[in-house]
Amino acid sequence: MGLLGLLRSKRPSSFKQSWTRKALYNLNLNPGLLPTRQRFSTSSPVRMLVTPLTELLKIQVPLVQGGMQWVGVPKLAAAVSNAGALGILTALTQPSPEDLRIAIRETRKLTSKPFGVNITLLPSINPPDYEGYARAAVEEGVRIFETAGNNPGPLIKYFKSNGCIVLHKCTTIRHAKSAARHGVDVLSIDGFECAGHPGEEDIGGLVLLARAAQELKIPYIASGGLADGRGLAAALALGACGANMGTTSVLSVIRITSLTFVLRNEVHVYRRENIKDKIIASTEQDTVHIFRTLHNTARVYKNAVAKEVVALEKRPGGAKFEDVRHLVSGVRGKVVYEIGDPDYGIWTAGECVGLIHDCPTVEDLVRNIEREAEEVIEGMAKLRVKVVKEKAKL
Repeated sequence: MGLLGLLRSKRPSSFKQSWTRKALYNLNLNPGLLPTRQRFSTSSPVRMLVTPLTELLKIQVPLVQGGMQWVGVPKLAAAVSNAGALGILTALTQPSPEDLRIAIRETRKLTSKPFGVNITLLPSINPPDYEGYARAAVEEGVRIFETAGNNPGPLIKYFKSNGCIVLHKCTTIRHAKSAARHGVDVLSIDGFECAGHPGEEDIGGLVLLARAAQELKIPYIASGGLADGRGLAAALALGACGANMGTTSVLSVIRITSLTFVLRNEVHVYRRENIKDKIIASTEQDTVHIFRTLHNTARVYKNAVAKEVVALEKRPGGAKFEDVRHLVSGVRGKVVYEIGDPDYGIWTAGECVGLIHDCPTVEDLVRNIEREAEEVIEGMAKLRVKVVKEKAKL
């Protein structure tokens, strides 16, 4: 009988399984994944996957919805949080800080569970009011933030001074260490497979997460290339305390509205399903990097517009941002989701599109990931067998 089978045999049928510290040692996993004390009670369900992330954020499943532009909207964030993971509102999806206030209030009407707000600081045609968005969210009572991009120090300081929990995305170990010095609570380690901006050093998630286990002293989650329970289990084995999933949300937002959670859900914000169908039909080869020559690399879906941008960058003498500005406009990217035309503009997608073959509801998606992770962990436990040595005969 496997580890989870043993737990099931000793608990009521309604009782959810929980990892034990001994089990993690048996699997050669980091015992730091578990808090010092487990909370067992026959009167209420017990979470199976208990990590520093679930404890810190008060969530049931160690999953964070990726903070993707045009996708992190109230209906998606609420659906993810209601399913037991952490939903994320994308601040810059809202036209102004006041619109973000409205989105936060709308999200609160849809869920009583924790949710967060993403603020990403990246070069843009028209720099947004980052401080205004941050102030609006804090004043509305948000206490979980995901930050990413350049020079996050001032934002992190502001959030921490207001008693907030901060998750920060990094693509290198040195940037992760810098963020830790700024006082962030959790790091999101983004491998080269991720959608959006993977940095300029091209380090894959497998190596990057293993290096994080060697170097980092605070909890971290895995991001990039993850779309199922097998990926979550692998991330935990590499020392992460959870996973960030973005491309998978897109299906959910379309069925609800989000890329790993958007491509897979039923709360319809965008009513065009062409993007969902395109993602489901795609393989891991259907993304491409743009802005390589501009040193602002972004992984996006390999559509007609992206190919045109790459061609302009490869021409003799390269390309300046002004040469591609009309192609990569954020307005065009938003319209992609609104009209369902995958070739209208640039939209981000990770290599994990090759792992997505269906479009369940957000709740089913989270449950499936949790169940598959359990099964993989149990299978890993079965790899260890006791070898009984025969006593030497005199």
